[in-house]
Amino acid sequence: MEFNRVTLDIEDRVAILRFNDPEALNAIGVDMLEGLAEALAEVQSKKNAVRCLVITGSGRGFCSGANLSDRGGKKRGSKGGGSGGSLRSSYHPLFFALRDLEMPIVTAVNGAAAGVGMSFALFGDIVCASKDAFFLQAFARIGLVPDGGATFMLPRMIGWGRAVELSLLAERLYAEKACEWGIVNRVFEDNDQLMAGALEVARKLANGPRSLALMRKAYWSTWSNSYEQQLELEAQLQNQAGQTKDNAEGVAAFLEKREAIFKGE
Repeated sequence: MEFNRVTLDIEDRVAILRFNDPEALNAIGVDMLEGLAEALAEVQSKKNAVRCLVITGSGRGFCSGANLSDRGGKKRGSKGGGSGGSLRSSYHPLFFALRDLEMPIVTAVNGAAAGVGMSFALFGDIVCASKDAFFLQAFARIGLVPDGGATFMLPRMIGWGRAVELSLLAERLYAEKACEWGIVNRVFEDNDQLMAGALEVARKLANGPRSLALMRKAYWSTWSNSYEQQLELEAQLQNQAGQTKDNAEGVAAFLEKREAIFKGE
């Protein structure tokens, strides 16, 4: 399926969403924002039976941030509300949709993940990257502040000092160092190996139990819950998981000493 500067392929319950403006290193403009929203709606549609989402980029880059030459990319005040107007109206709904997606997300970072593109990369529950890929908090280079949730996610992922350093100095963080810091889960030699490896992970997740979506909910909630609230949420989610067909299948497979066949139900 093709949308505005975005493509979506669905096979074996895995959806591959690609930023698709390679001449601009997949910088995000108004067209791509519309395409992303439409593609995510397809991913969420039950008729497509998607159970894992892979996000990557076409060509040499993952996503180089907002397209500053595109009037709609992230033009400050483009829809009112000052400099954050377009963030509130266009970007925030996308990030909320990704946060609430009821399936695992794998990001395959095949090149530059800069600015808000880095925020999209960090949304992977499993972040895969090619050896030459890099992450860049580019905002200081153009006199802006980090957005896309970067100031929320980075300190929690890599610690205060490293997060502030990345933002203030706006230096490239290459994949291997990002892996050492805990931003990246798996590093691959080149982009061919990257996609093969990311799809292997995605297919494993797509064949996993319904409880994977509940795990995502639990981990996202832990950043705002107290310990007591998190314990209660775990109990609630465990009740839901325990009522699924996948739980019954998992227990039966364990007792019968065979591999479980999960259906996401």
